[in-house]
Amino acid sequence: MNLNLSASLNITRLVFKPSLCLPHQTVPTFNELPIPLEKGLQKDGRKVEIKAVVLDKDDCFAYPDSIEVYGPYKNHFEKLREAYPGRKLLVVSNTAGATSWDKNMKLASEVEKNTGIPVLPHSVKKPGCGEEIMEYFKKHPETGVTDPAHVAFVGDRLTTDMMLANMTGGWGFWVRDGVIPLEKKSIFSQMERHLSSFLISRGVQPLEPRSIFEE
Repeated sequence: MNLNLSASLNITRLVFKPSLCLPHQTVPTFNELPIPLEKGLQKDGRKVEIKAVVLDKDDCFAYPDSIEVYGPYKNHFEKLREAYPGRKLLVVSNTAGATSWDKNMKLASEVEKNTGIPVLPHSVKKPGCGEEIMEYFKKHPETGVTDPAHVAFVGDRLTTDMMLANMTGGWGFWVRDGVIPLEKKSIFSQMERHLSSFLISRGVQPLEPRSIFEE
């Protein structure tokens, strides 16, 4: 069983700050992601500069048990790679690269080989691995990332991917429908679709990224 202690501990934060789980942009599927991602955020004169993208794998651009990009998404995936080359695109998954699950990094290695994108080895699962992600970009200054607001986080889960984006101080892109049909998704994933609508109807707004230098 792929237990996620990080999510269990951090989900209590939503009681006091529900906006932590809201995305800055929602798209139906991976194919609807704007490229470059700034296009989806530059509204009302907002200035956004995204230099790197953190990608979830499972039910985002691939089936959970797959090590390859879902067929219909391959063309768009390549366009994203071209827009964010090298280490500017990073896979952060709670399966591939998560040391508590992918102990020998075999899955991470297979995903890297099949996608051409580095997979982050991380000891803390999402949404609590923000420090490990920013440490990765610090070690690779060629990405140009000097602040969390330079990073977009793309994923299918509000309570892991979008919380990670907001807790880290980046931009969250929610892939609402994903790859798996709704009726086959986990009960938690199905509940999240209603959670987003409920919070927005109550006037809850996504958090604006704050620079780490403003803390």
